[in-house]
Amino acid sequence: MQKMVVTQRDCPARRVPSGEPTVIPEGQFITINQSLGGNYTVTWQGNMLRIDGTDAEAIGQQAEVLEFQDLGSSDISEEQVWQALDTVYDPEIPISLVSLGLVYDVALDQSNKSVSINMTLTAPGCGMGPVLVSDVKYRVEKVPNVKEVKVELVFDPPWSREMMSEEAQLEAGLFF
Repeated sequence: MQKMVVTQRDCPARRVPSGEPTVIPEGQFITINQSLGGNYTVTWQGNMLRIDGTDAEAIGQQAEVLEFQDLGSSDISEEQVWQALDTVYDPEIPISLVSLGLVYDVALDQSNKSVSINMTLTAPGCGMGPVLVSDVKYRVEKVPNVKEVKVELVFDPPWSREMMSEEAQLEAGLFF
């Protein structure tokens, strides 16, 4: 599905596989290599990058909109953090990290307006780990009142398919 497009505005992106943030300037030719789970994997100047679906209009695509209800509070809503996490998908299969059971813990620090997340990967050697961490930070930073997001990859307990929701198991063809 490769498709060449021109950036319509400066576009935030993250390098694959390091997850390092960068910006693709307006007016640049890029190649969309893949669109999966609401994100785009693109090539620009020989670099592979991920563009979040919430920035898709910058590359002429339909933007994913994250909407959060105004709760009339200056506190971070844990429910809204989980809502944002449920929009982050595994880059190889279009199932959310939450449904896959990859998010182990969410802790809020209301005084510092920060969120700490412990999550894992389907395999400890997964080369997309830094990209997934970056995807999680990018989405959770969009939750109202969040100023900082810390994500730690943990491998205890090790992930197993039993951690997946029944819906995710059905979607992945693992439910018997």
